Amino acid sequence: MNYRVPQPVPQVILDDIRGAQKMLSGVSRVTAMEGSRHLSALTGSPVHFKCENLQRTGSFKLRGAYVRIAGLRPEQRAAGVVAASAGNHAQGVALASSLLGVRSTVFMPVGAPLPKVAATREYGAEVRMYGEVVDETLAAAQEYADRTGAVFIHPFDHRDIIAGQGTVGLEILEQCPEVRTILVGIGGGGLAAGIAVAVKALRPDVRVIGVQAAGAAAYPPSLKVGHPVSIDHPSTMADGIKVGRPGDVPFKIIGELLDDVRTVSEDALSSALLLCLERAKLVVEPAGCSPVAALLSEPERYGAGPVVAVLSGGNVDPLLLQRILRHGMAAAGRYLSLRLRVTDRPGALAGLLGVLSGSDANVLDVSHVRTDPRLGLTEVEVELHLETKGPEHCAQVARSLHGAGYRVMG
Repeated sequence: MNYRVPQPVPQVILDDIRGAQKMLSGVSRVTAMEGSRHLSALTGSPVHFKCENLQRTGSFKLRGAYVRIAGLRPEQRAAGVVAASAGNHAQGVALASSLLGVRSTVFMPVGAPLPKVAATREYGAEVRMYGEVVDETLAAAQEYADRTGAVFIHPFDHRDIIAGQGTVGLEILEQCPEVRTILVGIGGGGLAAGIAVAVKALRPDVRVIGVQAAGAAAYPPSLKVGHPVSIDHPSTMADGIKVGRPGDVPFKIIGELLDDVRTVSEDALSSALLLCLERAKLVVEPAGCSPVAALLSEPERYGAGPVVAVLSGGNVDPLLLQRILRHGMAAAGRYLSLRLRVTDRPGALAGLLGVLSGSDANVLDVSHVRTDPRLGLTEVEVELHLETKGPEHCAQVARSLHGAGYRVMG
């Protein structure tokens, strides 16, 4: 199935975004701008968060969805709309449709998180579960649109969607007029394209930098060859920006207006989520944390004037959040896992735990292995999972064990 927009690619201009801002008045929130002292100290410049995770439905997606559906002709509205999404776009389309009195059907992958499925239904959409991956879900939604006449609402590849998302850029300039750099996550590219159009029209001196997860980075190779290309099997915890091919409409804008596109690792994403939760007291999904991950990875790049990081969404499944937090704690040196061998005799484990107690490490889990053929007759392998206070504390624990005569295997 081909979802490409017919040529020529439609343009988006500042007047489109200003019109979208008027349309969204009283519908979407002007989300807060919060400062980050930790990141400001790290970069040497003021860092602010644009908190779209606090937007209605928990992400920026409502903006574009509302503008797109509001622009439909009466006969199109009567036919209803259809969308495909694993989460944020689904909720944006559902709420926008309800506000405008339009019937909506949303196709979601079978494995979509239950809280997102429930929220989409509560916002008024008919939810249909189909496919194991989003490509299968998109195909089902397109087939439904062809069969019923419902209007397919693309998550990023339409000028009205981009105009709606661009209102985030107008708000940034109003709330932080001294901004010098804006960091924004990129999946298909609708949000980054909209922000770039708004900001570059009014403040061409402001750098707009896109951020992609390294395992789902379709924009760098696409920009290199000058047209959208697909990547096989994108993989990242940041499902909100897990897109295998750039959209035609946002790609043209991003190629012309964005200053750079950076990539970040999974470790950086989980560390960024942990920082937002601990230091800013903000629940942000991995895709929304990608600008923060860029700041953590290369703080020296962003020291020239105030920086605004767009936290694009906060819809994270609790089970995924639990796993990401563990991953983030390990990446930040707050968890330490190690294996060592001790003599298999009474009191040996108590002695080991005594050393760990003296180093102020909290033992989370202990397991024994006695049947490995590599072990000596009187040996037992002990695997420990510890809660620590950071990389320096991890090193201190290792020194304490070494000083007590223990040999750490891994």
